Amino acid sequence: MTPSSLSTRLTLFALLSATTFYFLYKSRRRRLKPLKHLPLNPNPRPGKLFFLTQTGTSKALAQRLLDLLSSKNNIPFDLVDPQTYEPEDLPKESLIIIIASTWEDGNPPQNSKFFVNWLAEISTDFRAGSLLLSDCKFAVFGVGSRIYGDTFNAVARDLGKRLRGLGATEMVPVGEGDVDGGELESVFVGWSEKVVTVLKGGLVMENGNGIVYESDVESLESDDDDDGEGGGEDIVDLEDIAGKGPSRKKSVNVAETNGKLDGKREMVTPVIRANLEKQGYKIIGSHSGVKICRWTKSQLRGRGGCYKHSFYGIESHRCMEATPSLACANKCVFCWRHHTNPVGKSWQWKMDDPLEIVNTAIDLHTKMIKQTKGVPGEFTRPIVAGVTQERLMEGLSPRHCALSLVGEPIMYPKINALVDELHRRRISTFLVTNAQFPEKIKMLKPLTQLYVSVDAATKDSLKAIDRPLFGDFWERFIDSLKALKEKHQRTVYRLTLVKGWNTEDVDAYSKLFVLGKPDFVEIKGVTYCGSSATSKLTMENVPWHSDVRAFSEALALKSEGEYEVACEHAHSCCVLLAKTEKFKVNGQWHTWIDYEKFHDLVASGRPFDSEDYMALTPSWAVYGAEEGGFDPDQSRYKKERHHKSKR
Repeated sequence: MTPSSLSTRLTLFALLSATTFYFLYKSRRRRLKPLKHLPLNPNPRPGKLFFLTQTGTSKALAQRLLDLLSSKNNIPFDLVDPQTYEPEDLPKESLIIIIASTWEDGNPPQNSKFFVNWLAEISTDFRAGSLLLSDCKFAVFGVGSRIYGDTFNAVARDLGKRLRGLGATEMVPVGEGDVDGGELESVFVGWSEKVVTVLKGGLVMENGNGIVYESDVESLESDDDDDGEGGGEDIVDLEDIAGKGPSRKKSVNVAETNGKLDGKREMVTPVIRANLEKQGYKIIGSHSGVKICRWTKSQLRGRGGCYKHSFYGIESHRCMEATPSLACANKCVFCWRHHTNPVGKSWQWKMDDPLEIVNTAIDLHTKMIKQTKGVPGEFTRPIVAGVTQERLMEGLSPRHCALSLVGEPIMYPKINALVDELHRRRISTFLVTNAQFPEKIKMLKPLTQLYVSVDAATKDSLKAIDRPLFGDFWERFIDSLKALKEKHQRTVYRLTLVKGWNTEDVDAYSKLFVLGKPDFVEIKGVTYCGSSATSKLTMENVPWHSDVRAFSEALALKSEGEYEVACEHAHSCCVLLAKTEKFKVNGQWHTWIDYEKFHDLVASGRPFDSEDYMALTPSWAVYGAEEGGFDPDQSRYKKERHHKSKR
C-alpha cells in the first residue's frame, strides 16, 4: 500500500469518525432548532376547532375548549362540525384544533368520514406536496378506549400524521384520552393548558419527537449534562411533558398494578366510584354493587310491582338488585348507566370473596329499605298511609336477587359460589348475561331463571346497538344462545326494542328461537334515561306499548304456535311470550314460580327442570286482561311526565 493511499484512507476514516461523533452529540443534545416564539395568530381568520364525534363526548370536550380559548383567553376560534366543512378550505386556515373520537374498528365517527378520508387521500397525492398546510399550526386530541388495543385513538394518531405530512406545524403532541381508564378528564385538562400556553406565545423549541416547552428546557439540560451510565433510559417521553403524569410506559404499569403489590388493580377507580355513587349505587368492595330499584320502593308503598311481579310472581319490595361485576364487554347505545361502569374482555382485577359480597349487599340493601320508612303513600282505600310496618319488615328480608344491575355478572370468576350462597339463604336468582361469554354460561349452576340479552337479530345491528369489545362478537352471541338450550332451568331471551334501530327485524328474531329454545321471550321497549354524551337516543326511539304488543304478536305468529303471548305489564311497556307446550296447561298459563319448591329442588341436589317449579299465573297478569298486568291488590299511582317529544 502506497503512503498516499494510506493517507487518503486515514483522512476518510477521520472524517467519518468526526461526522459520526457530531451526530451522536447532536442526538444527545436533542436539539434540532433553537428556541422560538410561536405567534398567536397573525391571520385575523379565527381558528377552527373541529369535533369528530359519535356519541357526543368529543363535541362536549370541544365546547369546553372553545370556552377556555375564546371566553377566558380571548383567542378567537370557531366550533366546526366536519360534515358541514369543505376540506379544500384547509389550506386557508392558520390554526386548527381537532378533538377526534375513534369509533368501531379504528374508524372515524359518521360525522367526519368525508373529512378524514379527504385528508388521507390528499396526503398521499403527489400533486398536493408536503407544503400544502405549511402556514398552518395544529393540535389533535384523541378520545378512545384503551381496551380496544391497537385501535386506541387510531383516528387522532392518523390525523396528526396526515397533517404533519402536509407540512402543518404541530403545536403540542397528540393527546390521548381513555374514556374507560378514568383519566380522560385529567389528560384533557393538561393537554388544553399546553395548547393555550402555545397560542398565547409561550416559548417552545422543536425537536425530533415534537415540541418542548421553555419551562421544561432546564430539566432537559440537566439530562444532557448527566454523564452517568444508562442515562438514556431516564429521558422523559414528550407525552409526559404534554400531560400531567408519568410516561406512557410507566402509565401502563401503574394501570396494571394500581399501587397493589400483587399486581392486581381494583375495578372501581375513584372516578368510577364517584360517578356510580352519584347515581345512587352502593359500591361493595372493589368490583360489586347494589342499588335499590324504584319498583322496590313502589311496592313498599303499595303502588304496584315491576313486570317480574306480573310475569313470575316476584315480590318487588323483597327484591335486591345487585351485581358481582360492574364491568361489561359491551358499550350499548341504550345503556341506562351512561357508560360510567368499566369495560373489559376478561377478568383482570382484584377479586373479592363471594360470601363477603352477599353479606355486604344484603346489609346495604336493608339500610336503603330502612330509609324508606315514613315515605308518604297515596291510597284509594283506607289503609295506613305510606310504607306499612308489615311491608317494611318484609322488605328487610330479601327473597329475590336480580343479578342484572349493571355490567356482566358472569365475568366474576366465583359466580357459582355467589349463587350458592344466595340459594343457601333461600334467595332466588335471576341472572342476565349479555351473550358474549358462552363458556361461562355452560359452567353456570342452576339458577331460578337465566336471561340472555338479545338486543339485535343481525350481525350489523348487534354491532351498532351493543358496540361490543370482542371482534368475534357475533360468534360469541350465537354460541351463547346455543348454550341456553342445554340448560334445564328456566331460560329467557330478553329483547329491548329501540325504535328506528331493531323494531323491523321480526323475521330475523324468529330465526334465533331455534338456537336457544328459550322458555320465555321478554320484549320490552327501551327505557329513556335522559340525554348524555354517550347516548344519542331520544324519546323518539322509545316505542309505545301498542308498538311492543304488535311486535310481540307478530313474533308469536312467526313461531307457528311454539310460542304465544302469555302476559303483559303495560306500565313497563313489556310483553312476555311463553313456550306453549310447557307452560300452557289445560288452557291456563303457568308462568309464575313456586319459589319454595325451587329452593327445595336445589337443596335436594337432584336434577330438575323448569316444569318442576312452575305455578299458575293469576288472571290479571294474563295478556289482554283489563288490568294490563297491574296487581289489583296494589293501588295505581300515575305520575305526570313532561318528556320532550314530537309525538
